[in-house]
Amino acid sequence: MSNMTGKFHTTNDFNEIVLERRSVKVYDPEVKISREELTEILAEASRAPSSVNMQPWRFLVIDSAEGKAKLAPLAAFNQTQALTSSAVIAIFYDTNNVEYMDEIFGKAVELGYMPREVMEMQLQQVKPYYAKISASDLRDVNLIDSGLVAMQLMLVARAHGYDTNPMAGYDKEHIAEVFGLDKERFQPVMLISIGKAAKEGYPSYRLPVDTITTWA
Repeated sequence: MSNMTGKFHTTNDFNEIVLERRSVKVYDPEVKISREELTEILAEASRAPSSVNMQPWRFLVIDSAEGKAKLAPLAAFNQTQALTSSAVIAIFYDTNNVEYMDEIFGKAVELGYMPREVMEMQLQQVKPYYAKISASDLRDVNLIDSGLVAMQLMLVARAHGYDTNPMAGYDKEHIAEVFGLDKERFQPVMLISIGKAAKEGYPSYRLPVDTITTWA
């Protein structure tokens, strides 16, 4: 059987994107999202905010049969999502992301987003901060930023007409090296399956705002 291609029901309806999102476990295996569209989704997700715009997230897109065969033994608790989805996107953060600092700030000036004097002032503050930050504090910053891009990715996917599921049940110790990445440099954050639901996700109870909010 040939894989189905083409965009599904896209939407700009904010309520539909946010309030009707579900974590989907079972996908239509015949639906294949093109790499062109996946690239669009990742580009839109990457507009998420990050600390001083350092964008530490890195994506491993597992969409081939060979890639899924490698992933399957690493995601024992999420076999259905891994095998039936159009793709699984592994999100890592780059511990060497500071190497991109000059590019990020320099391009901002080149594109007219930031005056050069502002760039120079910010770099004078940011470079010493990153030079002195502890490994544990840097990990916290990178995890928060990667969480922001992960949530944005799921919302962008829904706007494109697809469903997703965030997953933490996988072999974090070995996933980088299995796919040929430097396991010391690239630290795993989560997996996100993406595709078209074959079975709708269940609604879930959310704690009332009064329970989770303090007003000051």
